[in-house]
Amino acid sequence: MKRALITGISGQDGSYLAEYLLQLDYQVFGIVRREPGTMRWLEGIRDRVELLYGDLRDTQSLEVAFYKAWPDELYNLAGQVFVPTSWECPAETLDINTGGLARLLLIVERRKSDTRVYQASSSEMYGNVDGFCRENTRFQPTSPYGISKVAAHKLAESYRARGIYAVGGILFNHESPRRGPEMVTRKITRAAAGWAAGDKTKLKLGNLEARRDWGFAGDYVKAMHAMLQQPTCKDYVVGTGESHSVAEFATLVLAELRERFHGRFTNAKLEDFVELDPRLLRTGEIHDLRADPTLARTELNWKPKVDFPALVRLMVEADLAANGILTPSSLSLGAS
Repeated sequence: MKRALITGISGQDGSYLAEYLLQLDYQVFGIVRREPGTMRWLEGIRDRVELLYGDLRDTQSLEVAFYKAWPDELYNLAGQVFVPTSWECPAETLDINTGGLARLLLIVERRKSDTRVYQASSSEMYGNVDGFCRENTRFQPTSPYGISKVAAHKLAESYRARGIYAVGGILFNHESPRRGPEMVTRKITRAAAGWAAGDKTKLKLGNLEARRDWGFAGDYVKAMHAMLQQPTCKDYVVGTGESHSVAEFATLVLAELRERFHGRFTNAKLEDFVELDPRLLRTGEIHDLRADPTLARTELNWKPKVDFPALVRLMVEADLAANGILTPSSLSLGAS
């Protein structure tokens, strides 16, 4: 039985990945910090995973967790993931996102060098690119978060040259009902649940024209696993190949409400529910991110199953259900 260690197991990606690996008969270990409120996504599998306490900034805690798990595969999914926060705490962002991986790779090299390592890289590393982003597209990060991810990505590359099996999964925006409430997609779907309940408050957002390549996180964790099963380790871009604006996302959300609550949202317009707040405009805004996942499709045999409209529907259903308005779709239950 293979053994996997997941940092950030209690988050969106970590919980979906844990569920998927359990389906594949892995023994799953996960590193968490002492924050009981973040365990809700693990409730269904809590008795099937072993949680180990650790902090990416603390080498000793990582070593103890590594020894207990003694993993065949290590998935580094923990980190400081919110771009605006990276401007407020740049040093902490770099210490967690880059320093954390450095500590893990050192442990792997010194203690169990045959452990295969997956690093959660990010499309934010590209910055503003005219067209599709590929594995060889130049990195031009526009935030401390993006810089921290580039540094970690290059660090994994350097250890690969030293004989460690380390891959960087350059995942484009992937969402789900488990996405953090501070992220724009969840802001919109949570607000929609309020509108369905009768709340008239307008949602304040930043750049409505910013475009992202959005997919379903439950699909993307399968690509993570597939990367570590290849005979030769290399980096892969993972995305849908399409980009949509924040305004498009919000418009589809309203369309879902219109379909579910006949008559109530018939004449609903975006400007009736959303307003621009200049204070939420991002420094170093990336205007359009779009993946070219050709390599992942051909070599990993991976492609997303959930398209953009289905993703929006899934997230709206989940937040309506969380507010007692609707029974959730079976799609929202996991990454099967």
